[in-house]
Amino acid sequence: MAARYSQFTRIVYLTGDIFLINLSFALAYLLRFGDLAFYHQSPYLVLFLYYNAVWLAVSFTLKVYNISRVAQYSNIALDLLKLLFFHVSLVTAFIVAIKGYDYSRQHLVVTYLLMSASVVAWRLGCVKLFRMFRVAGRNSRRVVIVGVSEIADQLKKFFSINPQYGYQFLGFFDDRATNGEDLRGRVADVKEYVLTNKVDEIYCTMTEVNNRQVNDLLDFAEKNHIHVKVVPDFREINYRKIEIDFYDDFPVLTFREIPLDDVLNQVVKRSFDVLFSMLVIVFVYPWLLPIIALLIKLDSRGPVFFWQERSGRNNQNFWCLKFRSMYVDDGSKFKQATRDDNRITRVGRILRKTNLDEMPQFFNVLLGHMSVVGPRPHPIKLDENFRTIIDRYDERNLVKPGVTGLAQVKGYRGETAHPQLMKNRVRVDLFYIENWTFILDLKIIFLTVSSMMRGDRNAF
Repeated sequence: MAARYSQFTRIVYLTGDIFLINLSFALAYLLRFGDLAFYHQSPYLVLFLYYNAVWLAVSFTLKVYNISRVAQYSNIALDLLKLLFFHVSLVTAFIVAIKGYDYSRQHLVVTYLLMSASVVAWRLGCVKLFRMFRVAGRNSRRVVIVGVSEIADQLKKFFSINPQYGYQFLGFFDDRATNGEDLRGRVADVKEYVLTNKVDEIYCTMTEVNNRQVNDLLDFAEKNHIHVKVVPDFREINYRKIEIDFYDDFPVLTFREIPLDDVLNQVVKRSFDVLFSMLVIVFVYPWLLPIIALLIKLDSRGPVFFWQERSGRNNQNFWCLKFRSMYVDDGSKFKQATRDDNRITRVGRILRKTNLDEMPQFFNVLLGHMSVVGPRPHPIKLDENFRTIIDRYDERNLVKPGVTGLAQVKGYRGETAHPQLMKNRVRVDLFYIENWTFILDLKIIFLTVSSMMRGDRNAF
């Protein structure tokens, strides 16, 4: 039953995609040439067929139709954007190879604009619709859990509080437990129960089920077309990113593989940093910097800019540039800013509230010291205070610090007098590092601009 539904959803995704890319091609041709006679034009007919062939080849190579029930919308959209990127690249290479310079650029651009918008909307709309069906009790998977433990209880809770994923929990099987509302029997009883109740998936908790029992269930499941999933307990291990490699016949787990270790992702992020910082420097700085500089000078004595040494990627220190927001002192003693801090000037309070004091850091971005988005760099003294009391604190420096970051838009900014506040900030920063995507960066930038416009209550 589960496999049949999975095949159905893939067919729905594929059919819709093919229809939409062909419709986009035809509509773009109509807008450019005023008719739909591209099938009479040999060059455009060839391009039309190539569009479809490339889409099928790339989509099945990238496995974009293997969408998990629990997949996040952002990951689905990112997979589609990767597909579109490769599609554009292969179509461009084809046009260059055949010297098809007579193809209309307007037609190509409009086709991809229509394709991108329609395919992404279609895919996300389908996922949303399927999840609505599952909430209504349709297209559900009947599951049991072998092994009673804390992680098994959490898995059961996940099934119950996420009806959109369509999992119907039927009960536990365990050799040690003797009672419980959901206990259905011993491990040896699971086979008969699964066949009698048409169970789709069996979840095994590794701490409660031995290898012999798992192998026995795998053999049984394979013969009866049932899925078995093993749930290892890594909750006590701080690292969430895990990669599995096979050295001959045995698996090896690798921890702390992060997206920005990939060279291609580094190129994408750095290219965006350079482009974004150049746009700010060329189009915003010429009018904004003189205004802020004048206000700072009129408000208090001292320099316009403030330089402070901070820790960057791989703990390499750099000089971080900001607009001065405090009265000048001798700088002999570090003290973190606090709410209602009398060292903050009147203009400085506005600058800090709107994040405008960070604007000069786009020079740091252009020089490669920082990124547009990343964990915020802390003063050296603050790093020294917290690295010994907060686990994984220094892992914030696995990537370049940012002008803005996920922790900031989630409200974890400002004073960190209590270690728990810093722990929360570090936890969010590590989530960003381990789950980075380009889409996430764009979302953080959008939220930062929104926060600047309305003022951040945690900034002072």
